[in-house]
Amino acid sequence: MDNANKLTLEQEFKLAIYRQKMYRLDNKNTKKHLMVTLKQMMVKDNIIKFYIKNSMP
Repeated sequence: MDNANKLTLEQEFKLAIYRQKMYRLDNKNTKKHLMVTLKQMMVKDNIIKFYIKNSMP
């Protein structure tokens, strides 16, 4: 597997913290948190695509 796609140790730690927080949420709050997270990931993807598109000469 390509090393570029692996998480850093810091990212693994953050993921473990989020996992612990998620286990404490009830089903409704878990779904709400998941939707917020997915939206943030989509916004991040859009920002990356924008910068890649506009960085070409």
